[in-house]
Amino acid sequence: MARRKKDTEQSEPAEDEQVEGWEELTEEELNALIIEAAEVVVNTCMEIRSHENVLIIADPSTSEIGQALYDACQAVSKRVLLVVMPMTRHNGDEPPSPVAELMRRQSVVLAPTRYSLTHTRARIQACNDGARVATMPGMTKEMFARGGMSADFSKIRESINRVAVHLRRRRKIRVTSAEGTDIRFEVDPKRWNKEDSGICNRPGMVTNLPAGKIFIYPDEGTSSGDMVIDGSFDSVLLSEPLRFKVNDGAATDIKGGPEAQRVRHMFAEAANSLPAKSQSGIWKIVQFGIGLNPNSKLIGNALEDEKVLGTCYFSIGSDFGTEGRPQAGIHTSGVIRNPTIIIDGEPLMVSGVLKI
Repeated sequence: MARRKKDTEQSEPAEDEQVEGWEELTEEELNALIIEAAEVVVNTCMEIRSHENVLIIADPSTSEIGQALYDACQAVSKRVLLVVMPMTRHNGDEPPSPVAELMRRQSVVLAPTRYSLTHTRARIQACNDGARVATMPGMTKEMFARGGMSADFSKIRESINRVAVHLRRRRKIRVTSAEGTDIRFEVDPKRWNKEDSGICNRPGMVTNLPAGKIFIYPDEGTSSGDMVIDGSFDSVLLSEPLRFKVNDGAATDIKGGPEAQRVRHMFAEAANSLPAKSQSGIWKIVQFGIGLNPNSKLIGNALEDEKVLGTCYFSIGSDFGTEGRPQAGIHTSGVIRNPTIIIDGEPLMVSGVLKI
């Protein structure tokens, strides 16, 4: 079973624990699936070519996955570099400057790391310079071998496109749940990100792996209501829901026992690392997404959890992919189980079931 963390300490790297619904594998069987998954990443997801420069960024918690990706890339291109960098402390922390500089010179960047590089200036700059990037924050060997990574990414792309059609020209979103979520916000319908299908084959593209979500940035200051996170938050399965009050686009209060205390401490620590003028952005609601991967499971890892079909998520903190956002030094997500999502008065999802 995936763990539920109940103390207030910083999350440690996840162990490769047995997840409910996944049969136990021998080490030989697991390694064979890891090799197969690495080949899918190289050949299907990224479509790496022999002339391309490829950078693989790992840290001590993901070095074996990094090596598997390196071996798979070497079968296609001889211009491959594997870097094992020190582990960062939070999602959204910048990599060391030498790594950031290397990222700018690549055709492809693969980043299986404990904490996410997606919402960093280094990743944004690499994409601006033409790299296509796949981030895999919190990836474990078990996750890499199955779960969301075992999905048919071509079918996921079809699902994302089908949902996207329903979202055209629609601006007002309301999300409710049985646990008490009732939050409203507005969006610019042109800004739905439809690229998280797992197929990342054009310069400047970025995706998470495993993939399978569609997401958007709520208009600044429009989010308001009650947000009850009852799945996972910051890659921790919750034993008690986290209840946020949201006003004018930011979380203003949080309740939920020891886990709420841990979250407050985590955000305070991130705020203290920022200039005073930037600290007010630390609790901004910066992203809303809908999971569309039928193979993903809620396991207490944001990389997998955000993609679970029948859930949605909200992210709090920074989002360097949007213009004019405060550059808060943290970005973390909370997953809501079985939500009802109403867009301009029309149901997109009811109690976790898509209605299109």
